[in-house]
Amino acid sequence: MSESDDQKKGLGTRLVGAGRRREWTGPVVNPPVWRASTHFYEDCADMKNGHPNEDGQFHYGTRGAPTQWALADALTELEPGAFGTMLYPSGLAALSHSLLAVLKHGDVLLMTDNAYDPSRALAGTVLKNMGVETHFFDPLDLDGYADLFCDRTKAVLLESPGSLTIEVCDIPALTKIARENGAISLIDNTWASALGFPALEYGCDISITALTKHAGGHADVLMGSASADERLYRKLRLSAQRLGTVVSPDDAALVLRGLRTMELRLKRTTESALAIAQWLETRAEVSHILCPMLPGAPGHDLWKRDFSGGCGLFSFILADANVETRARLVDSLELFDIGYSWGGYESLAIPFDPGKNRSASAWPPTEWGTGEHLGVRLAIGLEDPKDLIADLAQGFAAMEQK
Repeated sequence: MSESDDQKKGLGTRLVGAGRRREWTGPVVNPPVWRASTHFYEDCADMKNGHPNEDGQFHYGTRGAPTQWALADALTELEPGAFGTMLYPSGLAALSHSLLAVLKHGDVLLMTDNAYDPSRALAGTVLKNMGVETHFFDPLDLDGYADLFCDRTKAVLLESPGSLTIEVCDIPALTKIARENGAISLIDNTWASALGFPALEYGCDISITALTKHAGGHADVLMGSASADERLYRKLRLSAQRLGTVVSPDDAALVLRGLRTMELRLKRTTESALAIAQWLETRAEVSHILCPMLPGAPGHDLWKRDFSGGCGLFSFILADANVETRARLVDSLELFDIGYSWGGYESLAIPFDPGKNRSASAWPPTEWGTGEHLGVRLAIGLEDPKDLIADLAQGFAAMEQK
């Protein structure tokens, strides 16, 4: 069957079949877990001839085996415009390795000001130490962003929506400006994944995803990926191999299993998040809801234009609270656990105050006026949304208790 025929299949059908090549699965449903450091050659002549540096070609454990190849193949199939996908031990590893593959001493990186905090830390340590200069930009200010380019600007790191403040930016416009200036656009596309936002089709050159989140889906595995066209994929591949980066076949099997139900889980958590956001609109304790799926919320028009799906991650701002009352809210929640990450089956809540990590954009936004503007980020899981709403209601009541 032709590739175009495959692309005509529904998403659910593609998720069920992706990566399940007969030569990797054999007579069973899933690719077996191949645990192997050493791969055998037929004879000395076979070793001398070597094997092509491609997935599907046995060489040594650092190049993977059928379990890892099946996952990479599945992710490539799900990312329109991708030639190949590299796997990394975590989402942060995918970000750092992708940047290391395209940057060198003397280059300039432009990084969105709402970036995942470890991305900012990477810029101020590893990249700085190797002689890469990083400038942060407001992702909502196209003119200011365009003015930052110079002859040494080689890459731009985007994140949309932002993982705390959930801003949606105009990715096609931002990538067009980067392309006109000869820079590579990388995006942390974890929030929507390729299922909700086909990043390469919207002008990005490398689409990075923390598979820890939606793809894994069960809070039991760490992994990341980067998908790209042939030229950049081969650059990513060689860079990862030279740094000795490989993922566990057991972890790859867990992510492959998670992929099969990913569409269903995303649909459920998106619907639940929207219901909870709509309920939060009715609460006097809440001043702002940062949920682009919600009509009237910041970024909704861009989300509606560019995205075909969402997820359960969004934030809200408390109207009249201090650090102590916000802590009482979060601490009193029974169905929301406190912890980093998201995209699993369980609901999470964390307090956040990103102002200290902003350098190119104001937080809180100046139009909000003075006040604390303390934030809470929710990661909605698979619990019944009515139960989650009841839990938040008792949490708001706890804010008033002494």
